[in-house]
Order: sequence, then structure tokens, then C-alpha cells
Amino acid sequence: MNTSVISTVIVISAAILIWAMIGYAYPKAGYEESKVPKYTLPDPLVTLDGKKVEDEKTWREVRRPEIFKIFQEEVYGKCPGKPKGLSFSPDGADEDFFDGKAAMRQVTVKFTDKKDGPKMSILIFLPRKVKWPCPIFLTLNFYGNHSIHPDPRITLSNGWFRNNKKYGVVGNRATEKSRGARSSRWPVEKIIDGGYGLATIYYGDIDPDFHDEFRNGVHPHFYDEGQSRPDRNEWGSISAWAWGLSRAMDYIESDADIDQKRVIVMGHSRLGKTSIWAGARDERFAIVISNNSGCGGAALSKRCFGETVARINKSFPHWFCENFKKYNEKEEDMKFDQHMLISLIAPRPVYIASAVEDRWADPKGEFLSGRHASPVYEMLGKEGLPADKMPGIDKPVMGTIGYHIRTGKHDVKEFDWEQYMKFADKHFGKK
Repeated sequence: MNTSVISTVIVISAAILIWAMIGYAYPKAGYEESKVPKYTLPDPLVTLDGKKVEDEKTWREVRRPEIFKIFQEEVYGKCPGKPKGLSFSPDGADEDFFDGKAAMRQVTVKFTDKKDGPKMSILIFLPRKVKWPCPIFLTLNFYGNHSIHPDPRITLSNGWFRNNKKYGVVGNRATEKSRGARSSRWPVEKIIDGGYGLATIYYGDIDPDFHDEFRNGVHPHFYDEGQSRPDRNEWGSISAWAWGLSRAMDYIESDADIDQKRVIVMGHSRLGKTSIWAGARDERFAIVISNNSGCGGAALSKRCFGETVARINKSFPHWFCENFKKYNEKEEDMKFDQHMLISLIAPRPVYIASAVEDRWADPKGEFLSGRHASPVYEMLGKEGLPADKMPGIDKPVMGTIGYHIRTGKHDVKEFDWEQYMKFADKHFGKK
């Protein structure tokens, strides 16, 4: 056998071995309802000692703290409170944006009092057609504040990014080509025309989205003496990003032009998981919106449909706390599921959105979380989700829990934003 043939055999054999290892490491996604295992969901209205919750006092003082502790200890991880060294400083503004329809501001938030400490930048648009203080959507973004709109007045983020030539990211850094690269997901002018402000932050400012044993981002700045990584029940990246949203809320409380009682936290995909956890842990958020959040977000884990607990933990070992990994391929051992996470937002409004082609995120599982959280809302005197079965495609349902499944893929579309503004109008009493 000649050398070239031997080399070819070696390459093919190595490829087969790699694929075999990948298949073992990452369980194959299931997309057949007939293969969804039988499961029993824990009742969010039954306490750990078996008592039925029938009033708001018991919910607030007993059951809600029980559920919150489960998710804090077993899924996302505990994180610090508001840091003593937190500070805010203006970093550029323009009061004449979109032909005078909006004001644009940029604010730097420093998490510690150290000169070279971690910080994040908030990009804010405020509509001029409404009386200030105005309601606002607070969101995280994937490719930098500059990526949501091409205007050069927006500061080019200088953090770490995943390489993507299409979005102008080279050498893990943004370039001028990055400006407006993700504007399709951000109909900023339409949001402004709807009478809402928009505040957004690059999530990598808080914690870069790659696993380096938590040596980057905010984590090492809050370790105890002698600590080098979070404990098993302490914050992964999702909890860190949610913590960052709370620090943005701290800023909003200092800004007289923004209505701190009408802040809507919204996120897509992994940032949809983040928005739900942020809304669960910080009750200052008036409305919570999850867009295509899937496993570890709105979707029920026990269905094992699409992305599973094992798959997400092996693909992204830094997202959740270490304790969550003990449920890899053992969802039946979970004494909780994501409907209980949604229930933590009660009685505040929450909206869950899916997409037809986003089967990875399990649209039915996302809907069911809202459905099974409804009894908590109803016990608290709210409507819950006004649908027993999944609604038709592009036909939203809106109670205190809202839901839609739209045409298309895993993405954020103008249709989504239209529903989110209608939902906010409904609950804020806007005409």
C-alpha cells in the first residue's frame, strides 16, 4: 500500500473516530412527539412539605422562595448583589436621532471602583413623541451595540467577539463592517414610533461567551479570598448576564427620563433564557419576554425534545452552574421544570415566543411551560395563558401570560416586536 493511500486511510479513520466521539458526547436530538418520554411535572402550588398553596401570602412567603432557591442552587447559580463600587457615567449623546424622533445616549456602567475593573456600555434610544419618563425595553445583544444600527455615532464595541466575517468580526474584534450587521433584529425606529425606548448592552461586556474556567468577565472580580472559580451552586454565564441586566436596572432607577416602573426585559435564544432568569430574580422588571429561549429557558426539560439538558451542558459548559450537570440524561430526577421558573414571574406579565422551524427550542415545550404556570397566575387573581392548546401560527394569545408561534426560523423578527409592543400596551394601559 503506497503512502498516499495509507494517509487517506488514516484521515478517514480519524474522521470516523471523531464523529463517533461527537455522537457519544452529544446525544442526538429527538424531534418525534411519539418518543417524548412519559413525565410528571411538579405542581408549583404544592410546597415541599406537601401543602397546597391557596393564597398570595403562602405563595410569597413559602412556595415562591422554595422554587427560587431550587433554580438558584440547581440551574443558574447564586450571584452577588449590587456591588458597592457601582458607578455610571455618560459616554456620548445625541438629542436629534431619527430626524428628531428620538434621543440617543450612551452610558458606561462600572461594576467596581477599580480603574481597570469590568464595565459595560448601555446604548439608549428614547422616543420624543411621548411624555418622559417613558417605558423602555431593556435587552442584551450578541454583536455589540453598534451592530443594531449602522449610525457612526454609536461607539464601536472593543470587547471579545466570536469570529464572523459576515458580521465584520476579525481576530475576535469588531470592525467598521460590524456596524448595523444585526439591524434586521432591531427595528429601532418602529419601537420608537410605538412610544417605547430601547436600551441594549453587548452581553460580552458582562461575560465573554466562551469557557475559560471563569477567569474572564465579571466572575473573578467577585471571588472570595482564595477562590479561583465559582462553587457548584454559584453563577454561570447566564446568571452573570442576568446580574448585568439588574445593574442596568440600577442605572435606570437613576435616570429621570426613563419610567423605572415600566421596564420590559427581553431576550432571544440564550439571552431569552437570561431574560427569564433576570425577571425571576429581580422583581423590578415589569414585564418579561422570552424569544425562542428553548432548553434552560421556557421549554420543559422533561420532554427531552430538541436540545436536551445533556446537550446544552456539554456544548456550553459555562452557561449554567455546575450542579445542573448532574441532570444530564437524567431529567426524570429533576424535582422542578421550567414552568416553575415562569411561575416565579407571577403576577407580572410574561410573554413566550416560538418559531415553527425552531424545533431545537421545542415550541410545544415552550407553550406548555406557560400553560402549566397559569394556575399560579390564576391563584393570584390574574388571567394566565388564555389557551389550552397551542394557537395557530402567527396568531398570538395574550393574557397575563402571552404566547405566539410565528412563521420562520430561530430569529427575532419585526412580527415578534409588534406583539411585544401590543402586549406592553395591554398591560401598561397604553392606547
